[in-house]
Amino acid sequence: MRASCRRLFSVSAVTLRPKPLNPRVATFTTKTMALHPAQDGAKLIFAPAGASADPSVPGQAAQFLKAETRGGLRRSDLDPDSPITQFHKWFTDACQPETGISHPETCTLSTAQLPSGRVSSRMVYMKELDPKGFVIYSNFGTSGKARDLFGSEDGSSTGNPWASLVFWWEPLERQVRVEGRAERLTREESQAYFDTRVRGSRLGAWSSKQSAVLHPDPADPDDDGRRQLDKWVKESEQRFEGEEKIPVPEFWGGLRIVPERVEFWQGRQNRLHDRFVYDRVHQDGGEDKWTLERLSP
Repeated sequence: MRASCRRLFSVSAVTLRPKPLNPRVATFTTKTMALHPAQDGAKLIFAPAGASADPSVPGQAAQFLKAETRGGLRRSDLDPDSPITQFHKWFTDACQPETGISHPETCTLSTAQLPSGRVSSRMVYMKELDPKGFVIYSNFGTSGKARDLFGSEDGSSTGNPWASLVFWWEPLERQVRVEGRAERLTREESQAYFDTRVRGSRLGAWSSKQSAVLHPDPADPDDDGRRQLDKWVKESEQRFEGEEKIPVPEFWGGLRIVPERVEFWQGRQNRLHDRFVYDRVHQDGGEDKWTLERLSP
């Protein structure tokens, strides 16, 4: 755990020291949040910590200044025709070693259960980008995302193919939001990716009944349910012992988010961020087009 993360649980108050970048612009370099003692009616966290000795006074959040010197994000900076092309450009920027972004493919996948409308989110890796959309791989048999997207056997969810992805590249002060409909990849496409995974991960895909409750072994007071998962892994190891070519499970594979709306967000000073959104326009009998508009921050 990084030192700044450890401080989150031990600091009651922090002084933020503005570091001038030029005579007109200042930013705050300390990002530690204050964890306050639990008291009746008291807030547990102010984020970020107060700039004064009084821990009850919230501080000022850091400014987004990366794009200020170059005039921010302009329409002319963006591809006029395709958010896929524009995403590829920004993703390439995020992959540069000097950014310090170790996993730019990390994103948040959000789905919503119907008919309740209850939303759930989780961190995933985008594994592929093609002209159709954004591809992730996961369990689509027992997982919560499978229930939300494709419905459940008990009828508690009727299936809602709409999903969203959010990418956040803090060193670049950039965010990309994707909204669209989800579709499963073919078994052949999923097998091609599955073959690139290390053997342990392939066996893990067969072993885990994702999101199922793991019950502790009543005979072992130290077991919290992990033993059940270890048992499933051993069963998979025995099943595929000596086999290098492991088939992709029927319940596991690729999911493509086909975008209908993609927003590119560039942080700016005073929360006056630059936001541009592409919206798909369906054409009868022709190739779909995209509109591009600036949004108010």
